[in-house]
Amino acid sequence: MKKIWSILGVCLLLLSLAACGKGETNEQGYYNRLNVYNWGDYIDPQVLEDFEKEYGIKINYENYANNEEMLAKIQAGGTDYDVIFPSEYMVEAMIKQGLLQKLDMNHLPNFKYIGDQFKNLPYDPGNQYSVPYFWGTMGIIYNTKKVQEPVDSWEALWDERYKGDILMLDSARDTIGIALKKLGYSLNTRNIEELEKAKEELIRQKPLVKAYEVDAYKDMMIAGEAAMALTWSGDAMLLTEENPDLAYVIPKEGTNLWFDAIAIPITSKHKREAELFINYMMRPEVAAKCAAYVKYATPNEAAKELLPKEVIENELSYPKGNIMEKGEVFVDLGEFTTEYDRVWTELKAK
Repeated sequence: MKKIWSILGVCLLLLSLAACGKGETNEQGYYNRLNVYNWGDYIDPQVLEDFEKEYGIKINYENYANNEEMLAKIQAGGTDYDVIFPSEYMVEAMIKQGLLQKLDMNHLPNFKYIGDQFKNLPYDPGNQYSVPYFWGTMGIIYNTKKVQEPVDSWEALWDERYKGDILMLDSARDTIGIALKKLGYSLNTRNIEELEKAKEELIRQKPLVKAYEVDAYKDMMIAGEAAMALTWSGDAMLLTEENPDLAYVIPKEGTNLWFDAIAIPITSKHKREAELFINYMMRPEVAAKCAAYVKYATPNEAAKELLPKEVIENELSYPKGNIMEKGEVFVDLGEFTTEYDRVWTELKAK
């Protein structure tokens, strides 16, 4: 009798577990939740709603301010993030650290819409771990009513005439990178002396800086509360639409050519659904909707055909020719990253 009750108990337990498991999936057989971790204001909210309706998968959506914040969360492993949007150097770093899962291209047929010049880039050869999402340049956005003289150099961000009227990005690699470019160095330098000179330049500039921001600076520029700001090209396109007094320029010393990607972190327990979401994001109509909302350049060639002609012909968003000749791409600096972190900490402490 005890044996029978024991068998019955096991059966009831298995049925209970099966019921619990079934409760985690929807009618289409997909796990019913997906944790997406992205930059702030970096996707059309309607796209998320449409995905939820089509697949019956609820998206838990969180924002991060920079790559380093995202990396720390993934390393900590406290949240089961399924999809992330790292920049190129962070993709490279996370691959080396074993923090990304390999993609199954059989589940990503929409990858065919990505332009060839955006495939197989050095930070992820063969696109084994990521697919491109947006790309662009870095430059200066300035208010033509406040700045009368031509702006063609990074030196403008050090002009004492605009003390307290300059906005910089609260991002170590980006801000240190343009200081290096200003000095004629690589923004990927591993030379301590060059890095120290960049730090000295940023310390010299700091009394002129109104604030270090990532998102709030956009509203400040639209409202005419600052003369100029370090910015990404996509933000510049959005800001110039909102305020016709604003103009964007890529300085003559060179720029950062950047790429943001979509990837699946090691924390994901639902790779099938994560790949479903990534493939959905590469649909031409979805990619075009996100590009129109965020104002950044899409690498999706079919999506570009759905965007207004004046957008595609704007060379500040879509430079002509070989894009790799337009600037320098960030690479993972490995252990030397700690030196950039040190410089950033010392700058902020001044």
